[in-house]
Amino acid sequence: MATNKQPPPSGVARTPSQSNTNKKVEALETFRTDATNQALTTNQGVKVADNQNTLRAGERGPSLLEDFIMREKITHFDHERIPERIVHARGSAAHGVFKVYESQAELTKAAFLQDPLKETPVYVRFSTVQGSRGSADTVRDVRGFAVKFYTEEGNFDLVGNNMPVFFIQDAIKFPDFVHAVKPEPHNEMPQGASAHDTFWDFVSLVPESAHMVLWTMSDRAIPRSLRTMEGFGIHTFRFINAQGKGRFVKFHWRPTIGSASLLWDEAQKLAGKDSDFHRRDLWEAIDNGDYPEWELGVQIVEEEDEHKFDFDLLDPTKIIPEELVPLKMIGKLTLNRNPDNFFAETEQVAFCPGHIVPGIDFTNDPLLQGRLFSYTDTQISRLGGPNFHEIPINRPLAPLHNGQRDAMHRQTIDKGQASYEPNSIDGGWPKETAPAAAGGGFETYTERVEGSKIRVRSPSFRDHYSQATLFWNSMTDPEKDHIVGAYSFELSKVERKPIRERQLGILANIDETLAARVAANLGLPAPKKSADADELGKSSVKESPALSIIAKAKPSVKTRKVAILAARGADAASIKAVQDALKAEGAHAKVISPTLGSPAPGIEADATILGMPSIMFDGVIVAGGKESAKTLSESGDARHFVLEAFKHLKAIGALGDGEDLLAAAHLPNGEEGVVVGSDVKQVLKRFIEAMSMHRVWSRAQKAESVPA
Repeated sequence: MATNKQPPPSGVARTPSQSNTNKKVEALETFRTDATNQALTTNQGVKVADNQNTLRAGERGPSLLEDFIMREKITHFDHERIPERIVHARGSAAHGVFKVYESQAELTKAAFLQDPLKETPVYVRFSTVQGSRGSADTVRDVRGFAVKFYTEEGNFDLVGNNMPVFFIQDAIKFPDFVHAVKPEPHNEMPQGASAHDTFWDFVSLVPESAHMVLWTMSDRAIPRSLRTMEGFGIHTFRFINAQGKGRFVKFHWRPTIGSASLLWDEAQKLAGKDSDFHRRDLWEAIDNGDYPEWELGVQIVEEEDEHKFDFDLLDPTKIIPEELVPLKMIGKLTLNRNPDNFFAETEQVAFCPGHIVPGIDFTNDPLLQGRLFSYTDTQISRLGGPNFHEIPINRPLAPLHNGQRDAMHRQTIDKGQASYEPNSIDGGWPKETAPAAAGGGFETYTERVEGSKIRVRSPSFRDHYSQATLFWNSMTDPEKDHIVGAYSFELSKVERKPIRERQLGILANIDETLAARVAANLGLPAPKKSADADELGKSSVKESPALSIIAKAKPSVKTRKVAILAARGADAASIKAVQDALKAEGAHAKVISPTLGSPAPGIEADATILGMPSIMFDGVIVAGGKESAKTLSESGDARHFVLEAFKHLKAIGALGDGEDLLAAAHLPNGEEGVVVGSDVKQVLKRFIEAMSMHRVWSRAQKAESVPA
C-alpha cells in the first residue's frame, strides 16, 4: 500500500510498471508525510518556536501545567507502546506488488486474479510465533507469512505460516497450545524456544500435534533467511467463479531463489551474534535491489472429489501431497519497498483471515472457523477499538461507505444524517450491490448444513501419524539427522522423565527408527509402535520430494553472500576478480579483515573477522598475497573463521598463498567443496559450483568431528 519516497538504490532502476504503481498508490496516500523543509508543529498543526525548553515560572522556577507543547509531547511518548501480539510478536515486513500470470476466471471471480497487466499492492509481514518482540530471529520456531492484498474490491489477507499444517485441529485448543509453548509462567523462561516441559507435556498428550511437531523439528523451523522460506495458507479455502461454481483451494508460496535453512549450530550462534539477522537480511536485500520473489501456487480440488482422499480436507494437521494434486503456479509476489516507519506500518498492520473478497470463501475447517473470530477480537484489543481499519497501513484502497460510526480513534468524517440502512433521508445511500453486477457485492457460497448441535471431532480427523510418517520418509539423510538432533536437544531440556517417555511413544508411531535414535541420545529404551497406530490411517503416498528442502534445492548463488578474507598485503587484483565474478552471478562479496582499513591498494575492508563471523556468509574465499596469508595464518580468529565455515558445510576457496590459512587451520585435505589454486578463474568456477547447492552435504559426517 505504501510507497517509498526515496529513490531506488544506486544502480537499481525501477521498472515502468513499478513507477506507475507507486504513483497511483502515492496519490491515494494523503496520510504519508515527508518532513523535509517543513516547520516543526504540534499535532494540531501549531508551529513550535522553542522545542528545547519547558515553559517555566522564572529561569529556575517550576514548570507550568499550561505548557500544552510539553504535555502533548510527553503524553504521546508515554503511550507510544501498544500491547504486543500474543503470538507472532516479533516481525518484519515489506511492501510489494502481486501480479497474476493469466486470468483465473475459470476458478475464481476475484478481480485481482484476472488481469496479468494489473499490479495489486501488498504488504507482507514475517514473524516468529513463540518469542516476544525482543527475542532473536533465528530461534527454532514456526514463521508467520502474512500477506495483505490491497485489491480493488477490498483487502484480502492470506494469513499463513512457513509450514502447511498446524499443531491442533480445533481452535478451542489454541489458548492451551499457546500457553504451553510460551515461556513457563513461574520464571518466564525460555524466551523464544520450545525446549521446555510445558510445551512437550502438551504435545505428548495431544497426538494430533505429531505431524506439525515433526515439521518444527526439521530444517523448516530455522530458515536461512525470510527470502528463502516457503509459505502456506494452511487451511482449505474455496474459490468461486462468476458462474457460482465452487472448488476447494490450498495456497502455497514458493521462493524463486529456492529454499534454504540454517544449521542448528549456526542458528544458536546467530541468536547471540546478530539477533536481527533475518530482519537485516530482508531489509538489505530490498535496499540492494535483490527484490525477494515468491510464486503463488494453488492446489485445486473439485467439490465432488472432497472425500476421495485418505485424509480430511478440513483437517489443518494434513497436507494434500503434490503427488495427488499438483501445484499450479498462478502469479508472482515481489517485495520492492522497505517500510518508512516500523511502528506505523509493521507493528500496527492488522491481519485477519476473515478479510476476504468476492471469489474467495471459507470452509468448515474448525481451526479456521475459530481464527475468523480471534483475529478481529485481538486487533480491537491491541489497536484501541474497532477502527483499526483506519490506521493507514490497514486502509483498503477500495472506497469505504457504511453506517459504522464513532468509537475510539475514529478518523473518517462522515457526511449525512443517516447512519443506518435502509434510509430515505440520504437518498438511501450507501446501497447494497447485487452480486451479479459488475464489481458486485460479496455473496457467501451456498453450502448445505444440517446436523445435531454436538461437541465432537469427526472420525475422519483421527489419523495423527500417517502424514508425519510421510514427512519423515521424504527427508534426505542429512535432514533426518537434523530432525533426530532437534528432538534430542529439545527433549534433553525437559526435566520430567515421563514427558520424554510419552513423546518417544509418539515418535515410535511415526517411525520406530526415529524413536530409537532419539531414545539412544536420551539414554532411554526405544519404544515400540502402539498396537492401534496403523489402524488410525495410512497414507497412499509413501514419499514426496516436495517436502524436502535438500531434494528440491535449486542450484544458484544468486543473492548469496561470500566473505573474502584478506589482511594487509593481500593481492588486490585477485580480490577485484572475485568481486566481479560473484557480482556477475548475482552474489555479494564483502572483504573481511582482522581490522578495518585497506588490506590492499584500492580495497577497503567491509567488516572485521569478529564483527562479521562466518555464520553470516554462505561461502568463504581466502585472498592471495604472502603477507596477508601469513597474518591470517597466525590469527586464531581467522583460523576459526574457516574451520567454522567447514563445519557448517560451506564452500571454501583459497587463492595462491591463501591456501596457507587452510593448512594452518588443519582443514582436511582434498575435501569436496574446498577449492584451492593460483588460477583465479578456475578456482572461482569450482567455488561457485560448490556454493550453488547451498551446502556441501557430502562432507557432513566428517565436518562433525572438526572443532570450530
